[in-house]
Amino acid sequence: MGRQVTGMDQWADMYSQRATHLRESEIRALFAVVSRPEVVSLAGGMPNIKDLPIARLAESAKQLILSHGPQAMQYGSGQGWGPLREQIGNVMSYEGSNPNPDNVVISTGSQQALDYVTQIFINPGDVIVAEAPSYVGALGVFAAYQADVVHVPLDEDGLIPQALEETLADLKKVGKRVKFLYTVPNFHNPGGVTMSLERRPQIVEICRRHHVLVLEDNPYGLLGFHSEPIPSLHSLAPDTVIYLGSFSKMFAPGFRIGWAVAPPAIRQKLVLASESALLSPSMVGQMAISGYLSDYNWYGQVKAFQGMYEERCQAMMDALQEYLPDCTWTKPTGGFYTWVTVPEGIDTKEMLPRAVTGQVAYTSGTAFYADGQGRQNIRLSYCYPEPDVIREGVRRLSIVMNREKELVELFGPSPKTSPEKK
Repeated sequence: MGRQVTGMDQWADMYSQRATHLRESEIRALFAVVSRPEVVSLAGGMPNIKDLPIARLAESAKQLILSHGPQAMQYGSGQGWGPLREQIGNVMSYEGSNPNPDNVVISTGSQQALDYVTQIFINPGDVIVAEAPSYVGALGVFAAYQADVVHVPLDEDGLIPQALEETLADLKKVGKRVKFLYTVPNFHNPGGVTMSLERRPQIVEICRRHHVLVLEDNPYGLLGFHSEPIPSLHSLAPDTVIYLGSFSKMFAPGFRIGWAVAPPAIRQKLVLASESALLSPSMVGQMAISGYLSDYNWYGQVKAFQGMYEERCQAMMDALQEYLPDCTWTKPTGGFYTWVTVPEGIDTKEMLPRAVTGQVAYTSGTAFYADGQGRQNIRLSYCYPEPDVIREGVRRLSIVMNREKELVELFGPSPKTSPEKK
């Protein structure tokens, strides 16, 4: 008989190094809890799609299968369907880019494209420079490929050029080769800030001088509240920027269609990675998105989403001002999130279970750093709940936080949040 193993993973000694570096997202780990109806979740980043023309989309899907079923349900190109790649150029034109469709690679969500880019550039120990804080999904990918993530700080105008320059210079001095800069320039996840127009060419030029690629992750770029779309980094330097886009936030995440735009040599590597991983992205999903872009006023729908998210953001800002005046937070001009700094001594990761008991959920700032920072921060999402639910969630959070402040006053701050422990 073979060996019997109980209470342990019998295959633990056979996993690859990459498998041992896979980690559960702190946000995904919350899903079982926040799905409870009594809990107000300000944690996740699900887009609100209730205003989509569902009946019309259903009819379009029916016609797609009736008219083009044999093609829609067949394998496609590993690079993605040509007509959709051309339409993506039109989508990106709102941000000043004019990509050649030959340089567009369709992926199963932009998360997969992020994985492909990391796969083709990163060996264990290679350096990725990323904003502090950074998108948790990117940090999970970087950890799986055993990258060394070095953070560069943000302020209200996004990534700080001087800090980036100093970081790249310091890494070069100690013999560290930086493969790419990872940035979410528009309506940052989780920071809620946007890279200023003045800084964008500076960031691109700094990376060019240091021979560092820029990986621009831009799922929220069309979701600004008050302004026209901002020129992308890709529009400034298409030869040194890889652009990641997604239909998840501007349309619907269930189709799982994203894309990457890259210089030709890199594009070819991305196509090979795609063919190796899944042969080809979903033809049904690609053709459905293509039909939506060609047959519906998709940009008018984006404008409607902008107004909806602005209303919810304002509800969040008003509730924070009323219920959490001892905190500070970013003031988004688009996107889904605000970044909250709590009073000294409160550990947001340790507080989270008590918040869930108080029927409100958030994401601790620790999820968004590779080096253990973030215990004094919270990411709050306003994209999914209705405004009155957002207000109630912040009210509940204030009750939990006031109790934490009382504990800090009685017993002192958590040692993990004291300056010497950060």
